[in-house]
Amino acid sequence: MRKKSGKKDKNEKKENKGSGKRMKKQAMVQAVIAAFQASPKESFNYKQISKILGLEAQVQKLMIVDILYDLAADDFISEIDRGRYRYNGIGTVAIGTFSRRSNGKNSFLPEDGGTPVFVAERNSGHAMTGDKVKVQLFAKKKGAEQEAEVLEVLESVEKTFVGKLQVAKGFAFLVTENKTLANDIFIPKDKLKGGKNGDKAIVRIVEWPEGAKNPLGEVVDILGVAGQNDAEMHAILAEFGLPYKYPESVEKAAEDISGEITEKDLAEREDFRDVLTFTVDPKDAKDFDDALSYRKLPSGLIEIGVHIADVTHFVKPDSIIDKEALSRATSVYLVDRTIPMLPERLSNGLCSLRPNEEKFCFSVVFEMTPEAVVKNSRICRTLIKSDRRFTYEEAQEVIEKGAGECEEAILAMDGLAKKLRAKRFKDGAIAFERYEVKFEIDEHGKPLSVYFKESKDANKMIEEFMLLANRTVAEFVGKVPQGKTKKTFVYRIHDLPDPDKMENFASFIRRFGYKLKTDGSKTDVSKGINHLLDEVQGKREENLIETVAIRAMAKAVYSTENVGHYGLAFDYYTHFTSPIRRYPDMMVHRLLERYLAGGRSVVKAKYEDLCEHCSSMEQVAANAERASTKYKQVEFMSDKLGMVYDGVISGVTEWGLYVELNENKCEGLVPIRDLDDDYYEFDEKNYCLIGRRKKRQYRLGDPITIKVAQANLERKQLDFAMVD
Repeated sequence: MRKKSGKKDKNEKKENKGSGKRMKKQAMVQAVIAAFQASPKESFNYKQISKILGLEAQVQKLMIVDILYDLAADDFISEIDRGRYRYNGIGTVAIGTFSRRSNGKNSFLPEDGGTPVFVAERNSGHAMTGDKVKVQLFAKKKGAEQEAEVLEVLESVEKTFVGKLQVAKGFAFLVTENKTLANDIFIPKDKLKGGKNGDKAIVRIVEWPEGAKNPLGEVVDILGVAGQNDAEMHAILAEFGLPYKYPESVEKAAEDISGEITEKDLAEREDFRDVLTFTVDPKDAKDFDDALSYRKLPSGLIEIGVHIADVTHFVKPDSIIDKEALSRATSVYLVDRTIPMLPERLSNGLCSLRPNEEKFCFSVVFEMTPEAVVKNSRICRTLIKSDRRFTYEEAQEVIEKGAGECEEAILAMDGLAKKLRAKRFKDGAIAFERYEVKFEIDEHGKPLSVYFKESKDANKMIEEFMLLANRTVAEFVGKVPQGKTKKTFVYRIHDLPDPDKMENFASFIRRFGYKLKTDGSKTDVSKGINHLLDEVQGKREENLIETVAIRAMAKAVYSTENVGHYGLAFDYYTHFTSPIRRYPDMMVHRLLERYLAGGRSVVKAKYEDLCEHCSSMEQVAANAERASTKYKQVEFMSDKLGMVYDGVISGVTEWGLYVELNENKCEGLVPIRDLDDDYYEFDEKNYCLIGRRKKRQYRLGDPITIKVAQANLERKQLDFAMVD
């Protein structure tokens, strides 16, 4: 019989007086889960679990009974005897790679593939990003993501971190801005390597003792005083695991290479020294790895030679220079410097196609009609002598004015390039022509102003002939007669876009009043994208729509499996034209040399591994380049605090709005915590934040006015505040 409510309240108060913990149900569920995971081999009934949790109130003990019943229904625990349960996860172990995040949302990627599994900080031990680990997989609870706990680190990667030293009397810490480590690194005084308070340094973690909050480290290198340009640029490179200086042994090996041209070299090469030849490059370039030659043939055809620096003549496979080039895989272009793949003696000296110097080249020579139809082509080793070095601006002036040095050749080539380009777009190539944001910087690396680099006719002329050479080389190896076996080759591939991403993109642009057909042939889709890109040209949303379109595309990568290049509308494509700055081009040169001489196919698996490495390093270099641009943007805006700018929402995330300023394309964040007029929720599908009460929306592409609130150089982050 139920007691009257007044008495019940009184009695419950008595019962709960000093009755241990009061817990909400969700906290109780988590505590029960943790109790089973802490003792995976033991079995418990509801009384034992209540005791472990310190629960004494009868009402809470009854809640434990319900929780145990639900967890058993979810297969998280099993009822092994009446009312007794045991954790189900025992024995479910997996091996894979660990990834750490500073926010504690660590993850485990199984080595046999599959979805990453969440690893809470408390279950991570001291595993570091890249470590090979053995984990215990917990049974997946209904409605929650699967979790795992690190049992053992099987293989530990040596891990270095970049940060700022805080030096006290007897010890020091490295304060990192790294997104993969939540803890500062403790450094004993004798491991500082001369580092002083405020220095930027690279530190290696030596050990992370059991139970210690901070890992122990030692200084590997001092980069300089934090805030100084060289120190910060070197720190960006080190952060991405990229080298910031050349090993002396590699420099010496390069200095020892002879640049002599022998009679044997002449006999093995076509002589182009007397044919009109010139280079066209950016004004600040020092490594000229491509040149064009021009002459009219008696047949009425035009001969265009695409001459590429013959790097592999000097760099032999498995030499010390080759190994260094392979490990780098690409040159890296930060805002204020180039970190070359090859030592300067090669990149700016022996291999660079400088004017009035005889140079070895690997060339593709085309015989074309005035309508840009290729009648014949050949791939050959050559000797050239460039007559003139043009900057893009100088070549553009010849095209615009119709007069100047090499006028006939440049105008003829420009005409041919425009016809090649028109055919490419007719075949379904996509016209992404985004401008690049560049900085004018002083001798100390300080950004003085922002300008936008656009692609003009001179750039497009060079681009079309490089594309033609790359495609021709890929077809030479890849297109084989029926019944013949294809030889292993390095292709530059670009797969079809993901249909779901294209559908999302189409629905995104509808809010701007644009339409896009996402079904039909691949040419239909690419023509639709081109039509859209033409439509948005000059409009406020142009840059944004191009950015979202690029995100919808697959990434171009290197592979021995040819699937064609969707963006260029080529069935066969490779990278042959930049061996000074890209290792895949060196691989292509060596394979070409082998196959031209009738050599057998190389081992595919080995080259696929090399392709994966080069694709990965290309991405790392791009990330470092973006980080250097971001740093300079923050530095450029750091004296503009409080100033008001118009911009456009360029990114929407659960932590806030990214805004790109119209005037200078610098990007900053309006943190979600500063949108204090409502509680905003992130709608991922529609790229927007929506206010829960007032339903106000902030959408990708919306115009917005902000003021500059903070410029944090260490985090490379601009914070903006809303202006009503």
